[in-house]
Amino acid sequence: MPVTDVITDAENLTMTVVADFAAPIERVWAAYSEPRQLERFWGPPGWPATFTAWDHTVGGKANYTMNGPRGEKASGTWEFLRIDAPHGFEVLDAFADEEGTPDPDLPSMRMVFTFEPSEVGTRMVTTSHFASADALEQVVSMGAVEGTKMAMAQLDAVLQDLRDYAQGKGTRTELIDDTHVRITRLVEGPRELVWRAHHEAELMKQWLLGPDGWEMTECVVATAPGDKYRTSWAPVGDTEGQPFGFEGEALLVDAPRRAVTTERMTGMPTETLNDLNLYEEDGATLITLLIEYPDKETRDMILATGMTDGMEASYARLERELLAV
Repeated sequence: MPVTDVITDAENLTMTVVADFAAPIERVWAAYSEPRQLERFWGPPGWPATFTAWDHTVGGKANYTMNGPRGEKASGTWEFLRIDAPHGFEVLDAFADEEGTPDPDLPSMRMVFTFEPSEVGTRMVTTSHFASADALEQVVSMGAVEGTKMAMAQLDAVLQDLRDYAQGKGTRTELIDDTHVRITRLVEGPRELVWRAHHEAELMKQWLLGPDGWEMTECVVATAPGDKYRTSWAPVGDTEGQPFGFEGEALLVDAPRRAVTTERMTGMPTETLNDLNLYEEDGATLITLLIEYPDKETRDMILATGMTDGMEASYARLERELLAV
């Protein structure tokens, strides 16, 4: 977790975020000055940002929209007030509509980003200045502190070469909070093919099987929002276990980058929200699956079934059967 401190100061009308990164200043600067990199962490998990305008000059503007898993949208705009590469920059940040027009009913803030050398690499200090105590309190009450911490936790993956970050580390499960889990796996293969492997029935049947000894007996794929899907598995031969399956609905489909679906075990009422994201770099694809559970007890129960091990067996088969061809 790179964020080391978040300080709200009602007297001076500021919120300060301190974060440390194991990367040189120039690399951190690049992450903040290139919109495609910013999109990977500007926004908490489940709310990735898309920058629709980017004029990285003093007086220029950048517009972005964060897209929630259920179709929610939250947009904002930056006006660049100062740019001092690679040491920092300053923007006027405001809530806005999707065209970048500021919302006069919501607070704006002046944000000062400062990058300086540290023992581990780079220390970033971001200070947001507010016009009033009410504005500061409103932004904090909207979840700014928690959202900033979760967003910054994604920056480590951006600052490293993708293979340095994830290659050889298998399927990793990270507990974000009581109801959210993030699962990551790097696979050697292009994003387009990884997307197809998740959304074409004949390809899914070749790898999405969990441990050896199981077969997929049913595969109905959802390819557009509102589509229903259904998958079922059964043991083969003398493999122990009972047939089971999952079903749900596609809420968001943004091929080949993102798909959000509901999921529940067939015949069971408990439902999760699964947010799949694919990112490609130099021929490798990072699979990120953010799962939202209804409560901590359900989260712990499902993780205790050995879900991560089963997913690793499937991802290894994906590389072996489809991506290595």
